[in-house]
Amino acid sequence: MKKQTLIYGMIALMGIFILTGCEKEEEQMKEVSDMTIAEYATSDANFSILVQALTKADLVNVLNGTGSFTVFAPTNAAFTALFNELGISGIDALTKETLTPILLYHVLGTEAKSSMITTGYYNTLSPAQGSTLSLKVDVSSGVKLNKTTNVTAADVDVKNGVIHVIDKVLLPPTVVDIALANDAFSILVQAVVKANLVNALSATGPFTIFAPTNDAFQALFTALGVSGIADLTAAQLTPILTYHVVSGNVLSTQLQAGNVPTLNGSSLSIAVSPSPTINGSTGIIATDVQGSNGVIHVINKVLLP
Repeated sequence: MKKQTLIYGMIALMGIFILTGCEKEEEQMKEVSDMTIAEYATSDANFSILVQALTKADLVNVLNGTGSFTVFAPTNAAFTALFNELGISGIDALTKETLTPILLYHVLGTEAKSSMITTGYYNTLSPAQGSTLSLKVDVSSGVKLNKTTNVTAADVDVKNGVIHVIDKVLLPPTVVDIALANDAFSILVQAVVKANLVNALSATGPFTIFAPTNDAFQALFTALGVSGIADLTAAQLTPILTYHVVSGNVLSTQLQAGNVPTLNGSSLSIAVSPSPTINGSTGIIATDVQGSNGVIHVINKVLLP
């Protein structure tokens, strides 16, 4: 009897511990769900540098406010790596004007939990060229942003949105950076490098790039009877590549039928109906991938002058 009483007592005690643990866990979850994004970041020591940056950029009230945001939040380690890369000591070395577009590039204007995120481009709140910067998300193997940044913890559910923790600070991309971050443009990147156009297309711009995919380049190689970019010279590539570039940041809503001059000196013939095409046979298959110095529209064929 004494033994049974002891066993029952231990079971009851374990039940109390389990119940207490569950209650504490529920209480902690409730506390987090009652916090805003800014309040949660302030409560977690791993985000102390992010909080410093938000404060300096006057963005705390934005992330304390009403709305439904998604924030990809870099840890202190991510910021420290950025400081080492830039050769600076910390947030004090960056101005409000520099920090603001960087921080807003980590924020989406709608809530996107991990179950809602698919591979593709997402519009951030970071302004650029009359539009907002695009963020590349890939969910094929974990969740990666712009090819090199990992989501290390997802779905911190707070009052005004959701937080995903990331291991690297995202920097506003140029059109060249956007191409580098998308494997579908790897041959285009090889061509731009070989033609010595990287610096030109990383400049202030703005530029509108009609970007051929790898499949488009492979079709060109077959038509030319060559194996790849290695068989083409810089002199051959330059007029082809500059024929894909138009001056200005022309969004899909601003495309008009007619002839448009390119940096090559020749013009493209644009049709918008019944579907957007260039020179009669090249389809525009994706639009408005926005970089800091221009916009990319994806095409399914390499344009030849």
